[in-house]
Amino acid sequence: MGVSENTIGLILAMASSAFIGSSFILKKKGLKRAGAAGTRAGVGGYTYLLEPLWWAGMITMIVGEVANFVAYVYAPAVLVTPLGALSIIVSAVLAHFLLKERLQKMGVVGCVTCIVVSVVIVIHAPQEHTLSSVQEIWSLATQPAFLIYVAATLSLVLALVLHFEPRYGLTNILVYLGICSLMGSLTVVSIKAIGIAIKLTLEGVSQIAYPQTWFFLTVSVICIVTQLNYLNKALDTFSATIVAPVYYVMFTTLTIIASVIMFKDWSGQTASSIASEICGFITVLSGTIILHATRDQEPPPPQETVTWYINGDSMKASEDEDLIAFRNSDFLEP
Repeated sequence: MGVSENTIGLILAMASSAFIGSSFILKKKGLKRAGAAGTRAGVGGYTYLLEPLWWAGMITMIVGEVANFVAYVYAPAVLVTPLGALSIIVSAVLAHFLLKERLQKMGVVGCVTCIVVSVVIVIHAPQEHTLSSVQEIWSLATQPAFLIYVAATLSLVLALVLHFEPRYGLTNILVYLGICSLMGSLTVVSIKAIGIAIKLTLEGVSQIAYPQTWFFLTVSVICIVTQLNYLNKALDTFSATIVAPVYYVMFTTLTIIASVIMFKDWSGQTASSIASEICGFITVLSGTIILHATRDQEPPPPQETVTWYINGDSMKASEDEDLIAFRNSDFLEP
């Protein structure tokens, strides 16, 4: 008796979560090593590109994403998507043992809340429609409602990048992860279009000649590169045990919102299902606040100092010595 397609999808989804959860830890350790040897990613450095451990995390994440993509081919989204929460548990456990990042008790409560409610949201989320061509996705993507969503998303991303990142990027986790999640909701549409194009092409109905295929490919590349850049900054600045669940919750929430707007799936749902989803969003927000409020603050990067001890009397005790310290920034200011 052969293995069912749902079983294959389940195995792939669980393997994807294991790979993605592990990638957070590998990339975090790589970023720490790179930061110790050069400019940190959180302040605009790219020395992590020379760190083998970061590349190991990057490859692990790619393997996980590919497995997740293939899982959607064999199993419905309602089965695959909730299993993404397993990556949070994997990263939290590995961070505890490998990064020594202790999760507070209330943080555990917030983490569990986010996982459970995210699963509930996905379960109540509408089923995705089966699309047969890239042109069909293009017609959905050019609807006025979705164009407004795209315009609002890009406006928020620009506001976060230009205004909020310079001021709050190093202190508020929602800045970096907000950019990742907003761009991620657009990535989902593009990746879905590319997946349909590849599938139809392999079946003999080529989609290569359609300009929409190349447009979605370009959009997906831009969105993915942006996501990775700001995800690196988030991992380099904040605890991995917080980055993983908050990113998961925000990404899942925005993806469902984008799907509802684009595919108009709420029109076929009951009022109770819609109410369950709205309550779930509020609960997820509460869990995210708990996680953010109880995270262990990482110490700021060390600042170089020049210190002189002025000892007028060699017989004075050390506590009587006057200490004068000048930071490098004191001399760099105009």
